[in-house]
Amino acid sequence: MDDLIRIGAAASALGLSVDTLRRWERDGRVSFERRSGQRFLSAPELTRLLAERAGTGRSSARNRLTGTVIAVKRDGIMAQVEIACDNHRIVSLMSREGADQLGLKPGDTATAVIKATTVVVERP
Repeated sequence: MDDLIRIGAAASALGLSVDTLRRWERDGRVSFERRSGQRFLSAPELTRLLAERAGTGRSSARNRLTGTVIAVKRDGIMAQVEIACDNHRIVSLMSREGADQLGLKPGDTATAVIKATTVVVERP
């Protein structure tokens, strides 16, 4: 049962309601495993749905800077990606898995999508 996720937790991870997931089940879009009257989603199925939803372009971020990857530093868990966007240098910390999935390497074109709820103040 380690790789099974309750319907409520799956709905939260997907940004959906439990009712939406139930409708998807009725429509054959997703299948749940039932145990003791409760619905569970397998981890691979949740991963598939997350990947599917990631491709829908539902980001509300407005700041998008396209540039050239100038450095990618990877360690066991994290990656630091540096992008030159016009006269700006953007540095992003992300999971190594994410950087690997994007296949990021110096010379690639990439877009930095910036959405922040925090402002850092610096001195001139």
